[in-house]
Amino acid sequence: MKAINWRNLKFRPNVRKPRGLDTFMQTRTRKVVVLGATGSIGKSALKVAKDIPDRMRIVGISAHSNADALAEAAKEFPNAKTALSSGDGGQERLVELATMPEADLVLIAIVGTGGLKPALAAIEAGKDIAVASKEILVMAGEVVMEAARRKGVRVLPVDSEHSAIFQCLDGQDPQSVRRLILTCSGGPFRKTPSHELAHATPEMALRHPTWNMGRKITVDSATLFNKALEMIEARWLFDIGVHRVEVVVHPQSIVHSMVEFVDRSVIAQLSHSDMCLPIQYAVTYPERVANSLEPLDFTKLGSLEFEAPRREDFPALDLAEAAGSVGGTRPAVLNAANEVAVEAFLAGRIPFPGIWKTVAETLQRCPQVPKPDLDAILAADAEARSVAASLAN
Repeated sequence: MKAINWRNLKFRPNVRKPRGLDTFMQTRTRKVVVLGATGSIGKSALKVAKDIPDRMRIVGISAHSNADALAEAAKEFPNAKTALSSGDGGQERLVELATMPEADLVLIAIVGTGGLKPALAAIEAGKDIAVASKEILVMAGEVVMEAARRKGVRVLPVDSEHSAIFQCLDGQDPQSVRRLILTCSGGPFRKTPSHELAHATPEMALRHPTWNMGRKITVDSATLFNKALEMIEARWLFDIGVHRVEVVVHPQSIVHSMVEFVDRSVIAQLSHSDMCLPIQYAVTYPERVANSLEPLDFTKLGSLEFEAPRREDFPALDLAEAAGSVGGTRPAVLNAANEVAVEAFLAGRIPFPGIWKTVAETLQRCPQVPKPDLDAILAADAEARSVAASLAN
């Protein structure tokens, strides 16, 4: 196995050198808490645990309100502690799981902002975190990454795109990186003429061509806000300006992302569309472990297509680049407004383009707070939700 150069870690997600590299490599089984175990990412994480039981042991699982699904998961992992996060005390129950003494990795697979407090609690308790909920770093990337640096823990990416970049950057000199290139499928409206977008229905937006995801994330993929949020997430994970994070449409979803270096060479990570791989890599990092996933057969792939996103028709990318460049509370406002707008669209209260319009107007109306602490971020989130709700009714 290639030795790890611990000196070139700027573009790694806050990777720390443990007490000794030999000790680290001998710690083979990771004890993992999965917050959001009944969602699509959570289910994939439990599948990984069954696929590599000698490397991943589930010690805690949570669900929001689906008690039946949580009970089924608990049957598969009878030694895991469980928690429901809905109702009074839900956040406290998540924090209790995230800070379990026996856990050494907490996977945050909760959609939306509900994973922020448990993530920070896990960091303060000295746990590594694996982030599948991009809202955590979009809202509070500066706070989260600073806490991780202070506590000497790792923030590991689980999104397929950020995991791909993480793998491409491994061992590279940060000064040699020119840009990060996030790929996206383009969603269900990739070829839809701009004048027809106003007539897009929730049912149409939920027909994702590649991934099987929850309703909110699927709509985000249709608007390209999913990729927009990933631009801001990449800014914090890899300590790089958001203007150096670019997006390219790749409908086959085989190339998960790329890194271009100053010599104009590009390294890409390719695999079938399966979230089990990035989850496993976060759990077993820095090692690679055999599994039962389907291998790529390049003779059967056919062509791999790439095209520029239609930024005029899908303005989420421009909104995110502007918010990410300003920083402060701007990304939290963007994220909160988008969540409210997606809910309004799914409920039939606003048209599909109304999602972008609601976010843009909310950004204009909400004040900017530079260098916010967690309280200021949460206040900005609440104000943005209120403003967006008034606009989307």
